[in-house]
Amino acid sequence: MRIAVLVYEYPPKTIGGLGTYAAETTRRFVLLGHDVSVFTMNDDEGGLPVREIWRGIEIHRPFHVNIADSLPHIMTEDIKKWGRGVDLFSKILTYNILSSYKIINEIVRKEGLRYDIVVSHDWLSTISGITIKRELDLPLAFHVHSTEKGRTLGNGSEMISNIEYQGGQIADQVITVSNAMKDELVELGFPAEKIGVCYNGVDPEKYDPRKVSEEEIQRIRNTYGIKEEESFILFLGRLAGMKGVDKLIMAMPHILQKVPNTKLVVVGTGGMEEYLMRLTYELRLQESVKFCLSFLPEEERIAHYAASDLAVFPSLYEPFGIVALEAMSMEKTVVVGANGTSGMKEVVIPHGQDQCGFHVNPNSPADIAWGVLCALEDPNQMVRLGKNGRKRVLEEFSWDSGVKKTLKFYEELLSLKKV
Repeated sequence: MRIAVLVYEYPPKTIGGLGTYAAETTRRFVLLGHDVSVFTMNDDEGGLPVREIWRGIEIHRPFHVNIADSLPHIMTEDIKKWGRGVDLFSKILTYNILSSYKIINEIVRKEGLRYDIVVSHDWLSTISGITIKRELDLPLAFHVHSTEKGRTLGNGSEMISNIEYQGGQIADQVITVSNAMKDELVELGFPAEKIGVCYNGVDPEKYDPRKVSEEEIQRIRNTYGIKEEESFILFLGRLAGMKGVDKLIMAMPHILQKVPNTKLVVVGTGGMEEYLMRLTYELRLQESVKFCLSFLPEEERIAHYAASDLAVFPSLYEPFGIVALEAMSMEKTVVVGANGTSGMKEVVIPHGQDQCGFHVNPNSPADIAWGVLCALEDPNQMVRLGKNGRKRVLEEFSWDSGVKKTLKFYEELLSLKKV
C-alpha cells in the first residue's frame, strides 16, 4: 500500500505518546514493504526540513503561516478561551490547510503520485484527512487517541469536539487504542460499527532492564539525592490535570507515615508546573518530592525507569498509557488510575498469578497511597510483579502485533473500496 499519514507530532518534534506511536508504526509499515509519506508540523521556528527521507519514510513539514491575528474575528468564543491559545490553533489550522494542498495539488495532481489510503490522527489532522478523502476519493482511517472532552475532563472546546465528531462520521474506519476508549466514542455518537480497537505497544529490546548499567542507575539516583536504602517512586508524563500527578503528591504524606524513606521524582513538562511546585512547598514535601521539569530523551527515560523502584501513573483520563507499558517492560511494578476511560486498566493486571500492578481511584490521594504502600511494603512481591509485567509486554504488547492488526484494518478498507 501507499499510505499518506497525517500526524501533528513526529520525530524530532515529539511531545508525548502520539509522536512515539507515529514513529514506531510508520517505521514498521516500511519494513513490511509499504510506501509511507508523513505530513506533520514543523517546529516553532520552522527550522526542520520541509521535505526529507528518514528511515525510508518521506516526511513533509510545511512552514508555519501565522494567521492568529485574523482568527479572533471568525472563531468561536470557546477557542478564544482555549487554554492552549489562539497561536497554537492557528498553527494547527494552517498545517491542515497546507498539508491538504500539498497532497492534493502538488504530489497527486502535479507529480502524479497516487495514494491508496489516507490516515489521520486525532482532531489535530482530521480536517486535512476529510479534505483529502473528498477531493481524491480515498478511504480515510481516523485514529482517535483521546478526545477533547476527556483530555480536559469535560471543560474543553465544543468546536474541537465537533471536529472530532465530524471525523468519526466521515471516516471509513475509526481506530482507537482501547476498549474503554471505544466505549467513550460510542457514547459521544461515533458509529460503533466503524470502530476498531488496536493496542499501542513498546519495544522490549529497547526497554530492557538488562541494558542499563549499575553506573547509570547510580547516576540517576544521585541526581535526586536518593540513597540506596530509600525507595524511588517515578512519575513520568505531561504535567496536566488529567494525569493526576497533583493527587500523587497529595498522597505522599500518607505514604511517608508508613514508609518514611521514600522519594517521589516527577519528570515532565506542562501547564501545572508552578502549581505542583507550590503544592509541594505547602505540604512541606521539598525533601521527598523532586522535579525534573523537562522532556527527557528516550535514553534518559529508560535510565529513569531502571533506577526507580515503582512507577505510578494515577491518570484521571488515559485512553491507553504507553508509559505503563514502558515501565512494565523495564520490570517495574506499576500503580495506575483505573476509573473512567482507562486503557491502563486493560493493560495492568491487578490480581491473580499474572498480577503486574495495582489499580487505584485517581481522585483519591488515600487510595493512591494504598496502592503504593501495597507495593513498597513487600519488595519480593515488587520483583515478582515486575517480571510478570515484562512477560505480559512480550506476550501481548509488541509494536509488531499492533502494526499488523492496523494494516489489516487498512487492507479491509481497500478491499471494500474495490467492491
